[in-house]
Amino acid sequence: MVQLGHLVTTTFGSMSTIVVEGGRSLSGTVGILGAKNAVLKEMVSALLAPGRHRLANVPSIVDVELMCQVLEHTGCKVDQGEGELWVVVPEELRPEAPIDLVRQMRASIVVLGPLLARCGVARVALPGGDDLGSRPIEWHMSGLDQMGVSFELVHGELVGSIDGKLKGTEIELPFPSVGATENLLFAGVLAEGETVIVNAAREPEIEDLIRQLTEMGADISGGGTSLVTIRGVEALHPVEHEVIPDRLEAGTFAVAAAITNGDVTITGCYPDHLRMELRKLEDSGCDVERGDGWLRVKGPDRPTPVDFSTLPFPGFHTDMHPQMVALLSLASGTSVVTENLYDARFRYVGEMARMGADISIEAQHAIVRGVDRLSGCPVLSPDIRAGAALVLAALRADGVTEVGGADHIDRGYQDFAGRLAALGASVERS
Repeated sequence: MVQLGHLVTTTFGSMSTIVVEGGRSLSGTVGILGAKNAVLKEMVSALLAPGRHRLANVPSIVDVELMCQVLEHTGCKVDQGEGELWVVVPEELRPEAPIDLVRQMRASIVVLGPLLARCGVARVALPGGDDLGSRPIEWHMSGLDQMGVSFELVHGELVGSIDGKLKGTEIELPFPSVGATENLLFAGVLAEGETVIVNAAREPEIEDLIRQLTEMGADISGGGTSLVTIRGVEALHPVEHEVIPDRLEAGTFAVAAAITNGDVTITGCYPDHLRMELRKLEDSGCDVERGDGWLRVKGPDRPTPVDFSTLPFPGFHTDMHPQMVALLSLASGTSVVTENLYDARFRYVGEMARMGADISIEAQHAIVRGVDRLSGCPVLSPDIRAGAALVLAALRADGVTEVGGADHIDRGYQDFAGRLAALGASVERS
């Protein structure tokens, strides 16, 4: 049993749960931590250079813990302190990532590039992580194949090997895949000759990774554009690097302010990394102020309906889609949301409907008909961002909502419940 104010609610058996009593406007200031989608790849980049690496602004989230285990399996020694992490990389690596770790976190697939570059071979279990539908790794494999890698599938493991060194070449991606761009960056920095990635991902996390690799001695140009050129070098060296702020965490707290008719200042963030998302919040009736390293969001009494489509950066981020739908479920009209990236992104809609949201799905479109109120009830988080969205909806719902599967949220947010409580929410973790 969980005591929340004067209300007593039950939990989903032994499942980790966030319990929210809705109806409070959020106010105050929240600081943003390091980006999940940057730190995981910057931990992996350490594999490219023997020695002691340090990362600063590291969030304490489950996915960081999982990646620590992946690195330790390769032979690294990893130590984590308050907001920082050290990785000591040996001269000889164990070139594998086992299934029990990889199946929990899709980001593990990016160890392919560094292990191939350092060891000439890599054994990586096929990835898992959030079930958001088809996210093929064929683009990773095709690009690496063009650099001289041969692949075979052996007992559920993807085994890649090269004869000699990786060879630089021009690789055109059919889609600006973040993961494929990262793996090709890792492979190219120690390859012979020049590697050109055409239609590369442009995300801020990619730019930050390129900054880190450049600090390590890599020769890369074109970061932040769709044409990235990598000139291979003989060796890299360890560095200290500070991880960029998490734009998705900043965006989530921005929507929390919006949905509660609140007034929240978000510090330690880059508003330019949320250009489209903040524009859509303004279109929904929010007052958004931006400054150097901060933004302030004042929510409307009731949102105005807004249409949006998810696209690669600088478009609207798919990982902000569920949070925005939570807001629009209370709008004064109908919104249309188009999901262009992940075909199973809408798995949270049934849980939102349990709270009274009126959402229907037609192919890759969600038609969100705003309702006057949501009602608290038990719901279950299917993935990181959907879980966060359900908590945001609960902040505005009548009564008490239990969001089960809070361990999903822990993969991407440090102390999400505690930080919302610090802004005035009635929320507890059980």
